[in-house]
Amino acid sequence: MVSTLRVRPYTRTGGRTRSTTALAIEAIVTTNDRADRDALTSTAEHRAIGDLCRLPHSVAEVAARLSLPLGVVRVLLSDMSDLALINVHEGEDSPDGGPSLALMERVLLGLRRI
Repeated sequence: MVSTLRVRPYTRTGGRTRSTTALAIEAIVTTNDRADRDALTSTAEHRAIGDLCRLPHSVAEVAARLSLPLGVVRVLLSDMSDLALINVHEGEDSPDGGPSLALMERVLLGLRRI
C-alpha cells in the first residue's frame, strides 16, 4: 500500500514561511568551500541543495529539481546564505529598477527554444 501522506512544506523550514534574505527566482546560487558535508547536516534538504549547487543553478531551478515549493527553497537558501555556505549571484537591474536588457534577451531566447 502506498502512503498518501505528504510532508507539509512549512515543516521543512521549521515553521518559517519567510526568508531573511530576499532572493529573486532568477538569482544564481553556488555552494562554496565552507559548504562541506559537516556544515550541511541540519536537514536532508540543506544537504540536497549543497550537492546540487556545486554547479550554478537559479533559485527556481533548485526548487524544480528538488520538487520543493519556491518559498521553501528561498527559506532554506536564506539559511545557507546567512551561514555563508552559498554564494548568491544576483542579476543586473536596469537603472529604472526593472530587469536588464540582457536578462530579457536570455529569457526570450529560452522561450523560443521551447
